[in-house]
Amino acid sequence: MNKIINRYLITKFFKIFFIALLVFLSLGVILNLFEEIEFFKNLNLSFTLPIILTFSYVPTLILELLPFIIFLSSMYYFLSIKSSKDLLSIKIFGYSNIKIIMILSFFSFFIGLLFLFTVNPITSSLVKYYETEKARYAKDVDHLIAVNKNGVWIKEIDGNNHKIITAKKLTNQTLEKISIYTFSNQKLLSRIEAESAQISNNPWIMNNVYVYDILENKKAFLKKYNFYSDNTADKINTLYKNLNTISFLNLILNYSQLNKKGYPKKLLDKKINQFISLPFFLFLMVVLASIFTVGSLQRKQNFYYVLISILICVAIFYFKDLSIALGQTEKISLILSVWMPIILISLLCAIGVIQINEK
Repeated sequence: MNKIINRYLITKFFKIFFIALLVFLSLGVILNLFEEIEFFKNLNLSFTLPIILTFSYVPTLILELLPFIIFLSSMYYFLSIKSSKDLLSIKIFGYSNIKIIMILSFFSFFIGLLFLFTVNPITSSLVKYYETEKARYAKDVDHLIAVNKNGVWIKEIDGNNHKIITAKKLTNQTLEKISIYTFSNQKLLSRIEAESAQISNNPWIMNNVYVYDILENKKAFLKKYNFYSDNTADKINTLYKNLNTISFLNLILNYSQLNKKGYPKKLLDKKINQFISLPFFLFLMVVLASIFTVGSLQRKQNFYYVLISILICVAIFYFKDLSIALGQTEKISLILSVWMPIILISLLCAIGVIQINEK
């Protein structure tokens, strides 16, 4: 009998969650499609590309909103079983409030793991495709920064000249093993080779530099050389802050290689902890939803509970952003900034669950 009831609870909850997921996916597609159409409106392109890009980007957005989708699904689920008297019927078979909540919470935890190991690799590939395709049509395409297995690549425009900058890797504020090529009308004008460059400010301070003047066929060696660029370390590092193009498995398996390529260790650790915290976040959001719905059987209070819970959900959303901002400004550690919302929700749930179990 217990297996039948467990299956009933999980099946009904999953149906509601799946419908909510489709609703958010549809809303995301509609809203993002307008944005993509606005972006491509002055380009002579077919309508297919905005649609493809929309479906490439929205799954990543859904993954970020997953805790709140679970929360709203849980709210609706608990309210529905209360209104249909299913909650009382299930209690007749010996199920307490806390047992029902734990079954659904652990199922949500499993959903989080499933998304991490199966859905996330797909969404990371899709958003990587999205950013690559979008960059091809960006207005500032003349100034690009890219990172691949061959190192750091930067393209700049300086008047009528084009500069291609390559480096083996970026470590903190320093580029290593740099080559700079300057072109004009598809002709190579000069080449600069440097052992390293301090790029925290502009101009860059380059060390052990060879300057080749191709037109004059001259070569010069300088201990120090000032190179003016449109980019600094902070601007280049903004590329690494969006780690949505890297999946959880890729982060874990290729952590050292990503760090050697120039991805800051702190940001990698932050992203890993964000991934790890996802199942726990889903678990706690179910518990939080139950606190506002299971505690009372009076229907007239449902609207009040839903309103308060949505406001708290919004507050958690902004607190999550505030916590990350504190971590990025080094007021607290980045890892702690990821787990602070989890800790806060855990405290709220610990108090609420005790009261629920007494009813």
